[in-house]
Parts: sequence; structure tokens; C-alpha cells
Amino acid sequence: MDEPIVVGIDIGTTKVCTLVARLEEATGMRVLGVGIEPSQGIKKGTVVDLAEASQSIARSVEKAQRTSGLEITSALVSLAGSHVSSVNSRGVVGISGGTIEENDVYRALEAAQAIAIPHNREIIHVIQRGFTVDGQEGIHMPVGMHGYRMEVEAHIITAAAATVENLRQCVQASGVNVSQFVLNPLASGEVVLSPNERQMGVIVCDIGGGTTDMAIYIDGDVWHTMVLSVGGNHITSDIAHGLRMSLEQAEQAKKQYGYAIKSEVREDEVFTARAFGEESPVQVSRRDLAHIIEARVDEIFQLLLQEVKRSGYDGLLPAGMVLTGGTSMLPGIKPLASQVMGMPVRIARPEGLVGLVDQLHSPSFSTSIGLLKWASIMNEVGGSASPRNRHKMPVTNWDDIKDLFKRLLP
Repeated sequence: MDEPIVVGIDIGTTKVCTLVARLEEATGMRVLGVGIEPSQGIKKGTVVDLAEASQSIARSVEKAQRTSGLEITSALVSLAGSHVSSVNSRGVVGISGGTIEENDVYRALEAAQAIAIPHNREIIHVIQRGFTVDGQEGIHMPVGMHGYRMEVEAHIITAAAATVENLRQCVQASGVNVSQFVLNPLASGEVVLSPNERQMGVIVCDIGGGTTDMAIYIDGDVWHTMVLSVGGNHITSDIAHGLRMSLEQAEQAKKQYGYAIKSEVREDEVFTARAFGEESPVQVSRRDLAHIIEARVDEIFQLLLQEVKRSGYDGLLPAGMVLTGGTSMLPGIKPLASQVMGMPVRIARPEGLVGLVDQLHSPSFSTSIGLLKWASIMNEVGGSASPRNRHKMPVTNWDDIKDLFKRLLP
């Protein structure tokens, strides 16, 4: 097959989704295989049971192989969890020949990575935010320019080495090599953000089952990232405790009757549910349910707002926030988010998909589709059809890597 094949495995708290796609010139990307399995052994983005997590991933990979008719040997894998942290760093190099070459850019990015990182952490992404040449700031592509001193500002994302290794081990147990880990909000951002939003200043917020992942884009680049270990499962848990019902019943009630703003639910609205200690189903006020949901959702956005203010970029986000992830489908979450954050909010889902995509037109698959998009960018840069070698391919044509440097991987 001439067209390259790309694979993404999104390992979440609620589901494992393996997608196989073929890169086509006409359609861009055609999804050939889909494997969706309930996630087990994963909590808040980290592995808590190696055997269960490995089995969930193996079942998901097997389904994707069966539907695509292709063997999966390597894949891009999503990463989340509160163990992820980020730091901004600067790297400075002298230009010996007077003209900046590609090698000088690599040296500057390497210098930016020379920061004190604890031995128990590893670098996941190094993303350049802009260059300064001889005091002139705001340069995006310095190659070919004249100068004697170049400085790069980079955003470095690190994760706990042990957690990453456990995840890698689970994926490898199903016979798949991890070609690259990609942070959830960066993968989602590839699919849900428009170029205009990236340029103006925007937050992408992916609210999953166990974590809420955030990335701030300004001037087309990532300026800040953060993962909160709070998500949709916490809302379900609150409902189960507050209304004294099982987690399964609570999840069903959230999906069928949930609303994120209590004041917009009429007092006479009720639904039936089976509570603990009751022999038959009882009537529950929908307003009580909305009260529980609103408290937790409000807390999630208050924590996000604190992080945005702490980052110092709160005044640079005219495009507001783009919400995605499974929990973004909760009715009423958009106006509540807009009210708490004080900015415009829209809910986004993957668009323009081709192939086996019946299940994928949902915000909960933004990260999964984003991994395929990321893999396609790596493929264009590497020029190799083998996903295993993509991230190792030498880059010789500067025109081909303009897009890569915005999403540079170590």
C-alpha cells in the first residue's frame, strides 16, 4: 500500500480507543479500524492495575486490527494525569558563521532543555514559542537570517518516568511499540482548534472521566499546559453519595437527567431511580441532581480559572475557551463555564471524518482523532510510512518542518 498507515491509542479513565487510519491525498485521512473498550486498571490517567490495564488495551488493539484487517506494530499513545507538569525555559547560542542554520536552531532547543529535571521525570514535549535574534523578538523562522546571538523560548512538558514506563509496559504487552507519547490537550487541540483561535489566544479544555486537561495557545503556539485530576467520574461519584445510589445508577442519571445549572431546572421535575435501602424505585428531584452536578462543575472551572490567572495569560485569550471531551456533552455546562471563566465558550467535536466514523462524531473522541492528526504531521515530516521510525527520521528540508517546530517533539 502506497499510502502510509497511522495508529493512535487513547488510554483514558473510562475507555481505551484504538484507531487505525490511512493517509490519503484526496480525503486527508480515512479511518480503517476502530477498537473501543471500557477502561480498567486506569485511574486519573495513571495505571493502578497493570494486568487489567494491559487486557483493556489488548482488547481494544485486537478490535482495531480485526476491523481494519491490518496488524498494529506501533502507535502514538495519549498521556494525561496530575503527574504531568510544564516549565518555560530559554536557550541561547552564538552564531559562528553570521547566518543562522538549522543546526543552530537544534542547538538552541537543546540548550533550552538543559534545565534541572529530577531523575524521576522525563521530557515528553519541547515546544518552541519564538526566537530572538540579536535582541529582535517575535521571530518564528530564524533560518537564513543574519545574526550573532540567537535565543529560543521553549515550553517543556515533563511527566513522572515511572508512570510513563508503566503505561508503555501495558501497551507493549499487547505487542505494540509506543512511537511517541502525546499530551491529551495537545492531541485534542489538533482537531478542535481553528488556526485563527490559535493565533488570537485560546484555551483548549478536554474534560474526560478522570482528568481535566488544559492547554493555552497564543500566537499559534502552546504557551501553557496543565492536567487536573478531576473529571466526569467525580461528578458521578458525587451523585452516588448525595442521592445514595450505585455508581452505575448515578452515571445513568447524570446522562439522562443531568443539568449543570440548578436554577434552570423546574422544581416539579422528578425521575425514578433505585436508591440503597429501598425495595422499589423512588422519585428523585431533578433539581437536587442539578444542585450536586453544578457544585462539582463549578469547582472544576474555578480550578481552571485559578491556573489561567497563575499562568499570567488571562488577559491574552480573546478567543475564549474550547471545551471537548466526554463531560463537555453535559447539558448546561457551556453557559456555566462561560459564567465562571468570564470568556466566550464553545463545545467542539471532531469534524470532516471519513471512513468507519459512525461512533467518532463526539467530543469524547477528540483526543483519539487528534493522535491520528499528530501522526500524520510526523509522517509528512519524516517521509516514512513506518510509524515506528517516524520520530527518529532525520529532517533535511526546512520547508517540511515549519509545522513540526510548532509541535516539536524530543
